Amino acid sequence: MNRTFYSLFLYLLFPLVVLYLAFRAIKSVDYRRRWSERFGLAKLEQTDVLIHSVSMGETLAAIPLIKQLMAAHPDYLFTVTTTSPTGSAEVVKAFGDKVQHCYLPFDFSYAIKKFLRQLQPKVCIIMETELWPNLVHFAARQQVTVILANARLSQKSADKYAKKRRLAVPMLNKLKLITVQTQAEAERFIHLGVEAERLQVCGSLKFDLTIDPIKKQQANTLRDQWHRVNSPIWVAGSVHPGEFEAMLSAHKQLLSYFPDALLIMAPRHPEQFNLAAITITQSGLTLARRSMHDEVNGQTQVLLGDTMGELVMLYGTADQAFVGGTLINNGGHNPLEPAAMGLPVYVGPNHWDFAEITQLLADAGALSCITSAEQLAQELQHKFTDNPLYQSASFAALAVVEQNRGALLKQFTLINQLIV
Repeated sequence: MNRTFYSLFLYLLFPLVVLYLAFRAIKSVDYRRRWSERFGLAKLEQTDVLIHSVSMGETLAAIPLIKQLMAAHPDYLFTVTTTSPTGSAEVVKAFGDKVQHCYLPFDFSYAIKKFLRQLQPKVCIIMETELWPNLVHFAARQQVTVILANARLSQKSADKYAKKRRLAVPMLNKLKLITVQTQAEAERFIHLGVEAERLQVCGSLKFDLTIDPIKKQQANTLRDQWHRVNSPIWVAGSVHPGEFEAMLSAHKQLLSYFPDALLIMAPRHPEQFNLAAITITQSGLTLARRSMHDEVNGQTQVLLGDTMGELVMLYGTADQAFVGGTLINNGGHNPLEPAAMGLPVYVGPNHWDFAEITQLLADAGALSCITSAEQLAQELQHKFTDNPLYQSASFAALAVVEQNRGALLKQFTLINQLIV
């Protein structure tokens, strides 16, 4: 399939795209708004630098880079786009009205052309993996310098690109610079036909995350308020339907050893909060909801983290963490956030989106891959009872994060050279 057929195929899918938005709108009020932006109909000002990050995780990693670029070019107008409401919320929280912000339109050729004609950017920086053929094609045709920053390319994604070479290779060859996270990913890009001189291995921006001391202080205060200073606490972070039951099963097993243990379960998406609450209640475990400011006391067995922007702080209240999207066919989420809090980390087998980071943590002894609720319960129990084992994993997690910092400076330096 080449780009022309891809574009025609997208137009055929137009009714399904509308149905998709309508379906998401039923579950989440945030998807009921700003449809004009998604179809390229919003009124926008001309910009100098366009930066696109898909969702909350990519946006959080991109924020320090964006801030450095803005400081280096105070007279430039920056536009930051996302595709999800959670990513949008992070942009607004970090920048307010200091940047122009909207959703990136769907990759329909008419929408992208109108979007780019309005913006007239000099540079377009795409974060991690969010490559869209029409966006890249029309940006390059408009003589925009297109950069893929903090790039990830799992073997699974590389195989998909290889099956669609006529679409993927012309798109990749329009990228002026690709700053990749690892050498393995650089080699996958080269195998797809990208020239080696356009690739730079810089590490992951996610290693340069800085934990706000206020969040750590809030976490300590919260744990004191719960009167759970010496109780075993663990977090199931960014979990999805299909993982809820496994987390609750593991916690029930843990409760047989530690009756005062507390599970903090934080679903990945807001539209999953009520489903998670129902699942917890039906399991027979005692529930408190963070969004409702329910009291967490000695009888509380599960705290539902049904708020946005608090996951890192909630990791800080805990001793160990499971990172979701890994027991289902999803690809996983960022294990560095709990690692940066010094928590031993667990993931399921489906963690290909963070394969290299996961391997680094595993090799250091900071992370374990589990395949079942039973195995998770056993691993949690071992580290709750074996303090030297726990401390070793905790120190290893902190060391991996600290030793791999530096990607922010490398990527900023390379990208800044292309912003004129």
